[in-house]
Amino acid sequence: MCGVAGFLQVSDGQSAETWSNILDRVGSTIAHRGPDDSGVWLDVDAGIGLSHRRLSILDLSPAGHQPMTSASGRFILAFNGEIYNHLLLRKELEKNGVNSWRGHSDTETLLAGFDTWGFEQTLKRVVGMFAIALWDRTERRLTLARDRIGEKPLYFGWNRGKFLFASELKALRAYPGFQVEINRNALTLLLRYNYIPAPYSIYRGIFKLRPGTMLTLRQKGCDACPWDFDRPPFESFSSNGVSLSSYWSLRDVAEQGQMHPFTGTENEAVDELAQVLTKAVQSQQISDVPLGALLSGGVDSSAIVALMQSHSSRPVKTFTIGFHEGDYNEAEYAKDVARHLGTEHTELYVTPDEALAVIPRLPALYDEPFSDSSQIPTFLVSELARRHVTVALSGDAGDELFGGYNRHFLTSAIWRKIGWLHSKHRSVLSRGMKNISPTCWDQLYSLVAIAIPKKMRTTQVGNKAHKFADILAADSQEAIYHKLLSHWKSPGDIVVDSYEPPTILTKGSSLDKGIKFEHQMMYFDTISYLPEDILVKVDRAAMGVSLETRVPFLDHRVVEFAWHLPLGLKIRNGEGKWILRQVLYKHVPKELVERPKTGFGVPLDSWLRGPLREWAETLLEKDRLKREGFFNPEPIRMKWTEHLSGQRNWQYHLWDILMFQAWLENVN
Repeated sequence: MCGVAGFLQVSDGQSAETWSNILDRVGSTIAHRGPDDSGVWLDVDAGIGLSHRRLSILDLSPAGHQPMTSASGRFILAFNGEIYNHLLLRKELEKNGVNSWRGHSDTETLLAGFDTWGFEQTLKRVVGMFAIALWDRTERRLTLARDRIGEKPLYFGWNRGKFLFASELKALRAYPGFQVEINRNALTLLLRYNYIPAPYSIYRGIFKLRPGTMLTLRQKGCDACPWDFDRPPFESFSSNGVSLSSYWSLRDVAEQGQMHPFTGTENEAVDELAQVLTKAVQSQQISDVPLGALLSGGVDSSAIVALMQSHSSRPVKTFTIGFHEGDYNEAEYAKDVARHLGTEHTELYVTPDEALAVIPRLPALYDEPFSDSSQIPTFLVSELARRHVTVALSGDAGDELFGGYNRHFLTSAIWRKIGWLHSKHRSVLSRGMKNISPTCWDQLYSLVAIAIPKKMRTTQVGNKAHKFADILAADSQEAIYHKLLSHWKSPGDIVVDSYEPPTILTKGSSLDKGIKFEHQMMYFDTISYLPEDILVKVDRAAMGVSLETRVPFLDHRVVEFAWHLPLGLKIRNGEGKWILRQVLYKHVPKELVERPKTGFGVPLDSWLRGPLREWAETLLEKDRLKREGFFNPEPIRMKWTEHLSGQRNWQYHLWDILMFQAWLENVN
């Protein structure tokens, strides 16, 4: 895994030495993404400069050094990621006359592909994760591209007459004269979703390249943004020397898959998923450095580890962290799965003080305001794994592909039960439920929980009751889904001088109306929540300790197979991931993984009332909020007061504000 950065500009008369120093400085800000090697390449006359930081995974020799020039001399590549099928691509290239290799890096394979097949056709052949910056000397053209689902990040934008790009925002901030304003409209999206969705970023004029897309520009398009800062394109665009297009579309994959569903038996479907997923896991176990897996003990990570171990001649290294707070601890489940599979398991129980010590590091780690509080345990388990391995596989994306989130099977069920009620009656019932505090709901549940079968018990009942109350007044399934995704209901009222801009969730880009709503939700989760929350969380946490993470579920062949499956093979009897569970049960007894879904969280609510109270009070102080001028203080202070009293649990709403405040303090 690596970090990339660079610029394209009209030559400004500065020396090559000055430009090289700038590229060195920019690259040093993302050294954590690639601590093993660094390199720069520039052409002053063309106005192009590339910087690269390398984390050596394949071909540890100097033959893997980047930026790398193609054999023809035409292309210069700075590449972040891994191409899992690059050895197969080499065989295909050799049949096309490529017969000389300098080393065995996937970077060299990519370049040979660009020489032989062209850029887009090579990307369509590739299996992997990547963020790419490619300079074409012949056409004098820069092309940026991002992998199909968005595992690897890539920011870009126009600033003071230059086109800049980088793996992280901190690299852009290191450019001389970098000066932009905070995007208040994007800030409303942070309060809505706990992340800022692509193509927006926290800065006006700086954007995120969306997954599965490529951006091409020549020098004449490098001096000014060709679109309105506040209305970036979501799909294709072409103007003023700048072109944005897709080389792979999840919408096409989903619609084609559902139009031509899998027609075999259930057993055949289970067998085929096992084969496709096994192929993905095996390809991602290729590494020239120590490799392991992150194991929570849930269905997804257990399935990945089970397939790893079933094809490994020695115990797979697995890693888990635990908390002493029972509602947040999954370490015991992971230990049981690891013991059954025979992995070399390492677990670490984290004290509250150790977890809290991560919080001051979050603004620099995530580099852009980001408020999924599971960022804390994600960083801790990455840090644990990095002590033993350089690469770790994870079970992310199983929920999005196979209907694993509660909303996937509860939203339609809830609507069927409440949709017939008049909206006024639902509103009265909603208010009544909210009049009972989450603490009281928890106490009431504790009185009856003993009569509920253990596997059907749940946690944080009070929070869930208030969430249910929030959706009671919804007027459609779509409205319920959006409420379930939302934190602040009207973030435009909280952020001063702002409006909430359209996103891919709100601009009407749903699948064909004939596709069932459960699949619509999985689609939206895969193009929004997965790349903007889950993959950001994992990438920044792992890269913060120079750990490469790989996600077998995101092999696009697994994704495409999943979308051919009928809904009944994913959601059955009010439970998701049916087919994935059948694959897992061939390796792990059902009783070891069957339990209510808890997520990967921390006791943030109690921390904010306890050890984090003073820190939070400083960031949420009324005069400070007024002075900084980003937030309307009154609704924030009201939620803070209610939270401290225990009347309500506003942990997620408050964390949105706190993570922005901490980020603002860090960058100023």
